[in-house]
Amino acid sequence: MMLRMDALLADPEVKIIVCCGSGGVGKTTTAAALGLRAAEVHGRRTVVLTIDPARRLAQSLGLTELDNTPRQVKDTQLHAMMLDMKRTFDEVVLTHTAPERAKEIFSNPFYQAMSSTFSGTQEYMAMEKLSQLRSADSWDLIVVDTPPSRSALDFLDAPARLGRFLDGRMLRILLGPARAGSRSVFNLVSASFGAFSKVVQKILGAQLLTDLSGFVSALDSMFGGFRDRAEETYRILQDPQTAFVLVAAPEPDAIREAAYFAERLNAEQMPLAGLVLNRMHETAVPELDAATSAAAASAIRASHPLAAEVLEVHSLLMRQIVRESGMAAHFTDQFPGVPVAKVPAQATDVHDLSGLRIIGAALADAVG
Repeated sequence: MMLRMDALLADPEVKIIVCCGSGGVGKTTTAAALGLRAAEVHGRRTVVLTIDPARRLAQSLGLTELDNTPRQVKDTQLHAMMLDMKRTFDEVVLTHTAPERAKEIFSNPFYQAMSSTFSGTQEYMAMEKLSQLRSADSWDLIVVDTPPSRSALDFLDAPARLGRFLDGRMLRILLGPARAGSRSVFNLVSASFGAFSKVVQKILGAQLLTDLSGFVSALDSMFGGFRDRAEETYRILQDPQTAFVLVAAPEPDAIREAAYFAERLNAEQMPLAGLVLNRMHETAVPELDAATSAAAASAIRASHPLAAEVLEVHSLLMRQIVRESGMAAHFTDQFPGVPVAKVPAQATDVHDLSGLRIIGAALADAVG
């Protein structure tokens, strides 16, 4: 089944395209090519949001850098940006709290650590940034380039993980004294822990526990809105306005990863548009198989050595094509209803707008 990429890019009902895939399969290039084609060919005001910290996207789009603010690609309707989780968290705080409370939050050591390095923060902020871009109503299409490997889908877990955090027993203990208006949050928190508090203090340290309780107290007013927005964004990802595009190469690990993504998206009821198979080799004479080419090369090697070399190269190419087709079949046999676009291997790496246009055209013309 063929993935009709141009129809997807041109569809005004499709507002978000999420590209998922393992590392090294051309996912970032695919996301950039889709965004560029949507902007240039279909006239859609498009932004590409990358959560992958690699710099390839900026270089290929002719930009010196990417940051948390959309930057326009010269002479196009395409913009690009890279998620900065700390700046996004800061923006959330500034938007949903009073200036004095925001200042208190920013100075809290626990917030400073959480907004920069804590596991899970990136996924929460990816949901926030996607929500911000969508609610701004400035874009016809948002293309999301997710991180490589299975963490690419971690942002799907963000609402549930946030809910578990907010509903957790320790957080309720920390919030209890804060909501009671205590002047000494730490003392009441310690009392709430009872005999366990001394152990907690030994493990975490009294100052860290104080910082944590102060952080929870300061953020209490915005926790509910944070969770509501994350859950709303999750619902948007399940809506037909979103299209997930899997990206893989004809290699065992990449195909297995694509199958994992497909299973997960099906389980989460996320709209899977199709699979892009990058770097597929092809030949102009597919009827000449590997065995026939090798036999012909042997027969004419003495009289026509150059022609024999060409036939040997073709034999190797046909073996590679058969091997790649077999790899692809591991996915297509398991998911026969998922449309596929096969993009030919390029002679050189894609590193500029011209290269992205070639990939975009190949995606539009690709056959399943």
